[in-house]
Amino acid sequence: MADRTPPLEVEELRILVESGEIDTVVLAFPDMQGRLQGKRFAARFFLDEVLEHGTEGCNYLLAVDTDMNTVDGYAMSSWERGYGDFAMHPDLTTLRRVPWNDGTAMVIADLAWEDGTPVVAAPRQILRRQLERLAGHGLTAHVGTELEFIVFKDTYEQAWDRNYRDLTPANQYNIDYSVLGTGRIEPLLRRIRNEMAAAGLTVESAKGECNPGQHEIVFRYDEALVTCDQHAVYKTGAKEIAAQEGVALTFMAKFNEREGNSCHIHLSLQDADGRNVMAGDAGGMSPVMRHFLAGQLAALRDFSLLYAPNINSYKRFQPGSFAPTAVAWGHDNRTCSLRVVGHGRSTRFENRLPGGDVNPHLAVAGLIAAGLHGIEQKLELPEPCEGNAYTTAYDHVPTTLREAAGLWEKSDLAKAAFGDDVVAHYRNMARVELEAFDAAVTDWELRRSFERL
Repeated sequence: MADRTPPLEVEELRILVESGEIDTVVLAFPDMQGRLQGKRFAARFFLDEVLEHGTEGCNYLLAVDTDMNTVDGYAMSSWERGYGDFAMHPDLTTLRRVPWNDGTAMVIADLAWEDGTPVVAAPRQILRRQLERLAGHGLTAHVGTELEFIVFKDTYEQAWDRNYRDLTPANQYNIDYSVLGTGRIEPLLRRIRNEMAAAGLTVESAKGECNPGQHEIVFRYDEALVTCDQHAVYKTGAKEIAAQEGVALTFMAKFNEREGNSCHIHLSLQDADGRNVMAGDAGGMSPVMRHFLAGQLAALRDFSLLYAPNINSYKRFQPGSFAPTAVAWGHDNRTCSLRVVGHGRSTRFENRLPGGDVNPHLAVAGLIAAGLHGIEQKLELPEPCEGNAYTTAYDHVPTTLREAAGLWEKSDLAKAAFGDDVVAHYRNMARVELEAFDAAVTDWELRRSFERL
């Protein structure tokens, strides 16, 4: 990653701490599920001790399920290994203020073992490794993520107590692009936009979406690691701001049978001079882009676990839903998994598989690894889909987490790109989720079986 000015310099932090304006520093890292995990430090202690030496965290934080249950099957962390610590080292390029929490700053951590070697299964390290491979080709990746969410007038506590049923969406009907509809909750959307800007993110726009209460706030693209870190900060901050406003919002991929929450990911490549190497002559695609895109198609099914990591993720993939079902690409074609858009310096592609539940570090690592496979093998790009990919005979994206996990586990491409340890670690994550789901009795079963069977 190129040298860049952080949103907040350390010397600025020192001044703010001395004046009493900042009294708390959050040190956090993205876990397997993409959540920020870490500690809140007294700001003076952070400056005196943690800034230079880092801190420790239990290594079970990369070996638990969504409910924070300890589970078996992870080589790096277990009862047999004693659930020891890993080190959390501040990445000072990520230091920023957290305007929605009074007197607070935040910094993202990299994880390492006691001997200083990186924790290879950590999402941030997985992405760093792929960025290093890309740099070996003289390239950097620039990424934008487009997160959708649904807002409810209920608090998170009320939603929990109601088992997430009978919630009241912030809008009663489809408000896609509606200025009137978004105006209903503009105070919340405005606060999120402005406080993210104050935290160092560059806001582009906000718009309504199709599902009642569904909205999207978009931020300007940036270097891949920067975008993914900001994605995690935004996702956490939006939930915290919503809670402060007495409402709740969800990024889950498929809340109900209507439109799901997507997280389309846009990616372009630049050379050392900052030129977009995806742009070709006369507004077309360069050979680099054609190979890179061909790699996306070749790896799409094998890497689906990185793009759709949860049971619920696969409920989005329905025909005619604007969520893709076909392993296909097209020019500005929203029925395809891969959509080529822009021209000249804005030339890029969009992967439409991920939902709002995606871990951005893992998904972008997958995009880069797939593209490098295409470049290194000089894969040829097939003809684009010109019509409706939902009704055309293309390979189908995986329809369940079980199918995706099986493809990932057996993938020579995944093992070559990420290593056996990483493949095994995230295959176990999928196994844990599948076993938990298979053992659960759902509302669907109760409604169909309680009386009638």
